[in-house]
Amino acid sequence: MSMIRDLRAAVRPALRRTRATSNYDATRDPSVSSAVIDCAVYRDGRRVSDHCSPTEAMKQVRAEGGFAWIGLHEPTEREFAGIAQEFGLHPLAVEDAVQAHQRPKLERYDDSLFTVFKTIHYVEHAELTATSEVVETGEVMCFTGRNFIVTVRHGGQGSLRALRHRLQEDPELLAKGPSAVLHAIADQVVDGYLAVADAVQDDIDEVEIDVFSAATSRRGGDAGRIYQLKREVLEFKRAVSPLLRPMQLLSERPMRVVDPDIQKYFRDVADHLARVNEQVLAFDDLLNSILQANLAQATVAQNEDMRKITSWAAIFAVPTMIAGIYGMNFDYMPELRWKFGYPAMLVVTVSICFVIHRGFKRNGWL
Repeated sequence: MSMIRDLRAAVRPALRRTRATSNYDATRDPSVSSAVIDCAVYRDGRRVSDHCSPTEAMKQVRAEGGFAWIGLHEPTEREFAGIAQEFGLHPLAVEDAVQAHQRPKLERYDDSLFTVFKTIHYVEHAELTATSEVVETGEVMCFTGRNFIVTVRHGGQGSLRALRHRLQEDPELLAKGPSAVLHAIADQVVDGYLAVADAVQDDIDEVEIDVFSAATSRRGGDAGRIYQLKREVLEFKRAVSPLLRPMQLLSERPMRVVDPDIQKYFRDVADHLARVNEQVLAFDDLLNSILQANLAQATVAQNEDMRKITSWAAIFAVPTMIAGIYGMNFDYMPELRWKFGYPAMLVVTVSICFVIHRGFKRNGWL
């Protein structure tokens, strides 16, 4: 999985450099780069400026009011430097936004908020195997100020294009300012968690049925698939659990950049997130139980095999012992000169083996 992510990290910047950016011209303003996906000014909930650079957007906001929403995808340090300077973003937050791979968090810098969300995408697969990738993660980082919001996205998932269009169709909500956009992003991320949780639940149910089915109970199930699910659930947990505190702060603590009316909506997001977190913790506990049951079944199957091997070894020990005794070079042996000695010993040997076999069969060893 890590090798695939490293490959994507190496390929995406090259793809972005070759991608056509119809809305922007990098030669017109140094702050505009191929990392900018969209840039617009919103006033009274409506998009009033389009095809502008971040610098031009902020000039309009300072002169006429409203707020600017700039969306970027995997910017480099050089690409983000101009935007960071224009909006007065804190250097520590800028460094985190460029490097990515950050833990979900909420940080306050003067009159702005820096929020990190981890996006989770369920990877469809025909059959769950020990090497199946179940979830894929990305990141959405938000710089929220009084009159701007800058979103930085990392990874191939979590696109905000559809969210932007949906908000533009609700001017009343968008008129609440940048905090309305921050809430919409948080709500979309958490809704994605709910969808992934349902899909992972199906995979866990499939593994659970497989482990306890008669066909696999004899071989102890498939520990590799269980371990793979545990790894993916752990990745899921790393995205969900650290976000609980930031959502609680956004929903309970007054903040200058968060509209009081929007703060009520964050409570709903926090409730959904708490429910997802409970599901993820339950997944982890359930997988531990399934893994223990799988290992117990494997141990039982090994014990059964050992009992069968021991039983057959005991049965074959009888003719081996008799043949060994009669193979000794002694002149005086029981029934050695008797005409029916050979068939008599065969009958005795088979009879003893049969009795031992019946005894093991009756005790469940065979």
